[in-house]
Amino acid sequence: MAKFLIWVVIILAVMMVSRVLTHRNANQKSLRKREASGSGNTPGESMVRCAHCQIYLPRSEAYMSQGKTWCSAEHARLGLRK
Repeated sequence: MAKFLIWVVIILAVMMVSRVLTHRNANQKSLRKREASGSGNTPGESMVRCAHCQIYLPRSEAYMSQGKTWCSAEHARLGLRK
């Protein structure tokens, strides 16, 4: 009976270690993929507000026109909300 329990503990330990390593590798791959793409929002990117609808969006996605920021070309065309 003692040998059986030892084998169960060993098998569970191996499974736990393999799970931890798998998750670590997946996280590293995901991080490398984000760094390589260079697109999307970076954690430190500043947010700006649309002058028409007042929503916040990343500066890299905003339209600049007439000295104001807009979320879309349509809102830039419409101008300030009355």
